[in-house]
Amino acid sequence: MLAACLFIAAGSAAAAVPAYEWQLPPGFPRPQVPHDNPMSAAKVELGRRLFHETRLSSTGRYACVSCHRPELAFTDGRAQALGATGEAVKHGAMSLVNVAYNAAFTWSDSRVRSLAAQMRQPLFNEHPVEMGLTGTGQAAALELSGDAVYQEMFAAAFPGDAAPLSMDHIIKAIAAFERTLISGRSPFDRYVFDDDAAALSDSAKRGMALFYSARAGCAQCHSGLNFSGPVIDEGHVAAAASFANTGLYDSDGRGSYPADDRGMMDITGRAADMGKFRVPTLRNVALTAPYMHDGSVATFGRRDRSLRAWRAHDYAARLANSTLVTVAGGACRFGRLSRKPHRSGIPR
Repeated sequence: MLAACLFIAAGSAAAAVPAYEWQLPPGFPRPQVPHDNPMSAAKVELGRRLFHETRLSSTGRYACVSCHRPELAFTDGRAQALGATGEAVKHGAMSLVNVAYNAAFTWSDSRVRSLAAQMRQPLFNEHPVEMGLTGTGQAAALELSGDAVYQEMFAAAFPGDAAPLSMDHIIKAIAAFERTLISGRSPFDRYVFDDDAAALSDSAKRGMALFYSARAGCAQCHSGLNFSGPVIDEGHVAAAASFANTGLYDSDGRGSYPADDRGMMDITGRAADMGKFRVPTLRNVALTAPYMHDGSVATFGRRDRSLRAWRAHDYAARLANSTLVTVAGGACRFGRLSRKPHRSGIPR
């Protein structure tokens, strides 16, 4: 009888959690949310705190924010990210802007299709070491369990759970926070979603026409709401992420990439996947240099003279000036920065 009463009480507590109120800019659909990790304001606030928590690293000096800095559109400005021990990671830290809409995560593994699955890589990777947690991460969870503030926050974020403070819940809370990193209201967004003809300059409009033209072909890869290919949202729950070979390397005259970093081919073993890396977002692109998976391109102009000649860079620059619309009630902001989709061509 007592067990039944406790079960009913726990269910009531869980049901009492108010629905999460998204703060989305015009034109942005509601993100898809996993059934096993519903959103709540309490969970988002917990995730924000954990995102900055250095006790989730082996050295006690590193946190998610170390590689994903808000002022750099949640990148770190390095060609290759550095782990907690100072060891270089193979690739640059990808932007977390609008990751709620991602169809896949990481630079080269299309199998990583959720924020929770992605997060386990930096937390537990050994080669190279990133955050440096070992085993199941239970030691870190136990350390946090002695913190009275966390005890209260986990109980609020996971009401009715007999053991609210666990590594699984740490990951889910951070994932919930990351879903709120929505960036919009760029000049392009205002041009497209507000019908504000003055939001883009004439030069940027010419660049936009070229961007979406067959001649330039930019939108063949950088399409969709996030300029990174198909996205998922509440109404589009399945999509295949875009991976592409930009021809950045040709180590043998036949298009090969360096043997230690061949993109999707290292995962699939298929020759056709040589040099394919996930198409990154162009939102807030002015903040996310250096570019490419390995940070080998410092600027746009030096990479593609044709973009300079066509002045499409003006359009790309506009894609780099938006606003971080929602981050846990405004706890993180990087001001006017970013861009968004085109009404006439946003394949999902």
